[in-house]
Amino acid sequence: MVDTPEVRPDDGPLLAGWAQTIREAAARGGRLAVRGGGSKAFHGEPLPADAQPLDTRALRGIVRYEPTELVVRARAGTPLAELEALLARHGQCLPFEPPHFGPDATVGGMVAAGLAGPARMAAGGVRDYVLGVRLLNGRGEDLFFGGEVMKNVAGYDVSRLLAGSLGSLGILTEVALKVLPRPAGEATLRLPLTAEAALQRLAQWRAQPLPLNASAWIPDEAGGTLWLRLRGAAAAVQSACARLCAEAGATQEEPAAAAALWQGLREQTHAFFSTAPSGAHGLWRLALPPTTPWGPPGAPVLAEWFGAQRWRWAPLAEGEALRAWARQAGGHAMLWRAPAEAPGAAPRFDVPAPAVAALQRRVIAAFDPHHVFAHRLRLA
Repeated sequence: MVDTPEVRPDDGPLLAGWAQTIREAAARGGRLAVRGGGSKAFHGEPLPADAQPLDTRALRGIVRYEPTELVVRARAGTPLAELEALLARHGQCLPFEPPHFGPDATVGGMVAAGLAGPARMAAGGVRDYVLGVRLLNGRGEDLFFGGEVMKNVAGYDVSRLLAGSLGSLGILTEVALKVLPRPAGEATLRLPLTAEAALQRLAQWRAQPLPLNASAWIPDEAGGTLWLRLRGAAAAVQSACARLCAEAGATQEEPAAAAALWQGLREQTHAFFSTAPSGAHGLWRLALPPTTPWGPPGAPVLAEWFGAQRWRWAPLAEGEALRAWARQAGGHAMLWRAPAEAPGAAPRFDVPAPAVAALQRRVIAAFDPHHVFAHRLRLA
């Protein structure tokens, strides 16, 4: 085990205080809103105005890190940047590239939001790397789930259930994560292609033994550009670059410019995400089968994850039609960022299917029978 910063030998008093706060809220019918750095406070449905905030940032530090075992356990309030810096010093990383959306992002917020960056389709999502969690539930009970190795998981995989739970199940206090070595080889290629041609190319290349790690089709004045990131063994990346440049006319981007591109997509600082066509337009996130046709014409669209994640600017008036189109295609649409002119005029998530909503309510009731935790999910 390596030396790690800010290891606190006993978090008992802090957790005991939180447990008492939970029990008191349950007794009076109050609500608690679990909050870390607040960098993802825009994500999901608005919290009720009377919810009492509970800040987790006092619970920070690395509990255990075994580079040779590819496992790290951290407290929920640990800054995400701090964890990633520690991993980088040992040549390791979180392969799913969690977005920060600000300097105050925490490890607990990363898991609760369940968001992943450009490498999601190749590397997996947050839940694929969660090995174990520690949680205070709605009764104030201190619970442990999972472990620190994959083979410890048996029965219901409750640990991974926390990924994307948006604060609905309790206060996440610790999380054990699988990490991976940073890849030895990396290159970014660009190809001028229309959106339809890009989807065809991606469908073709996904079925081939290429070290594809991320993709993005970005509209531009010339009609659009497909960006590909290759990662893996240095020889495999070099061979794939030579092949795609020769067969498809791709050109290789300079490393610094490529890094800036992918960072801009990961953190949504790329100009696409801040350039709304008007104050009435919201940014919609569509999750679709990768080969889904491009869809109805209209405002600009940016596609990631080999076509499976598409960002689209559209006014609220088109929202229901957009949701219906996504459902028909086998996916769903959510309002990621609301229009500037009507920030609270529409729900963020689509209505879940009745069976899914019933299952969500039963799971939440098992963890939080008194409905202490205010959350950002939509259940009806």
